[in-house]
Amino acid sequence: MLRIGVLVSGGGTNLQALLDAQAAGSLSSGRIALVLSSREGAYALERAGRAGVETAVVPRKAYPDAGEFDRAILRELREHRIDFVVLAGFLSILGPGVIGEYRDRIINVHPSLIPSFCGAGFYGLRVHQAALDYGVKVTGATVHLVNEVPDGGKILLQKAVEVREGDTPEILQKRVMEEAEWVLLPRAAQMCCAALEPLYRD
Repeated sequence: MLRIGVLVSGGGTNLQALLDAQAAGSLSSGRIALVLSSREGAYALERAGRAGVETAVVPRKAYPDAGEFDRAILRELREHRIDFVVLAGFLSILGPGVIGEYRDRIINVHPSLIPSFCGAGFYGLRVHQAALDYGVKVTGATVHLVNEVPDGGKILLQKAVEVREGDTPEILQKRVMEEAEWVLLPRAAQMCCAALEPLYRD
């Protein structure tokens, strides 16, 4: 069974979906062994604590540059013997150190159908505002492997979500999370961990 590290920055709703999947047995090829937050006081840390998962905080502002921040994250992942990394609302860009060491072992969920409304600067409500501004009738979520290009890694899973008349960015965000993100992320984590399990046994 792989040891999973989940990287977060905020409320942790996607983390909760992973924890629920683990509790239900649908995430069975990996175990969440660490929740690492880039912000102190993130509610995701409380979710982790309630589930009995170890936590760590690596605040971006505590490091003079992106390289030091990247090395600090890598130290925590190594210390907790993490095999597989899930970005679940992590608002910082990972550097080459983490990406290189965990090549093809990091996934991210993005709240659009990549390649639409993705890349540097597209996160949170900005993605949904852009979808509404463009007038698309369908949006959704994508789980992809993480590489050096923001939202540029191989697509693993996608799910479409209807855009409705009168949607606000907040309403659309909630629908995309409930109908797509919370469904896809645990499924992709299980899929990847099952494929990697023979190589990374706990």
